[in-house]
Amino acid sequence: MEPLDRVLKPKTKRAKRFLEKREPKLTENTKNAMLIKGGNANLTVTGVLKDIEFFSKKSDCSLFMFGSHNKKRPNNLIIGCMFDYHVLDMIELGIEKFVSLKEIKNSKCPEGTKPMLIFAGDMFDLSEEYRRLKSLLIDFFRGPTVPYVRLAGLEHVLHFTALDGKIYMRSYKVLLKKSGCKIPRIELEDMGPSLDLVMRRTHLASDDLYKLSLKQPKALKPKKKKNISRDVFGTTYGRIHMKKQDLGKLQTRKMKGLRKRPAERITEDSEGISPKKTKSA
Repeated sequence: MEPLDRVLKPKTKRAKRFLEKREPKLTENTKNAMLIKGGNANLTVTGVLKDIEFFSKKSDCSLFMFGSHNKKRPNNLIIGCMFDYHVLDMIELGIEKFVSLKEIKNSKCPEGTKPMLIFAGDMFDLSEEYRRLKSLLIDFFRGPTVPYVRLAGLEHVLHFTALDGKIYMRSYKVLLKKSGCKIPRIELEDMGPSLDLVMRRTHLASDDLYKLSLKQPKALKPKKKKNISRDVFGTTYGRIHMKKQDLGKLQTRKMKGLRKRPAERITEDSEGISPKKTKSA
């Protein structure tokens, strides 16, 4: 009988490539979502899953969303994420109002467009449950990581508002209008879907497990540099150390208004600055 802890080596190149993809990476691939419809899901839940699938792909399945409907918890959505093939966080949301993509008769963004995410409301910063929900929503809709984005590519906005115990999700298309200068005038056009959600039950990971999931490899940690700091907006500030300077010898512009008057010269001479001695004949 073979020991259970023995590592089996792949016998084919295909199996080897499959195992290499599952190995830990310094830079993780883009997270994808798996959308699951429960056996008793109604038309509202099914419509929400279809519209959300319009903005996401499914393959890696590190994120999941489960939709169901019953008398006790109508129009129910469970959103969650995985870490090391185990469930990390799960948050249950109730759908109170839903307007689908088809109901809003406006032009849509192309599939796969990278959206701009906006979160409004103090609860996203004050409440741990709302902070975890914000992290899940960012993972769901952020799209692939790209080094640059052209101005014309910024055409989709997802806005999440936390107010009075509810979460409002709105989706807008960005319209670039003529403004008479180089910078265009921005307008937002509602394109759907529109969701009014309420938070129900939560199942959050422990603090130790959550910190472990956020841990970065040493190879990716930036090297610390002396006298350099950054603010919350990412602006870099540098501090330099200089010797004390004598500003009295600072060269300035020669202007008539800055010339010393005769009275000022006499005062300086009396304070210790003696005039030149005249040579005796």
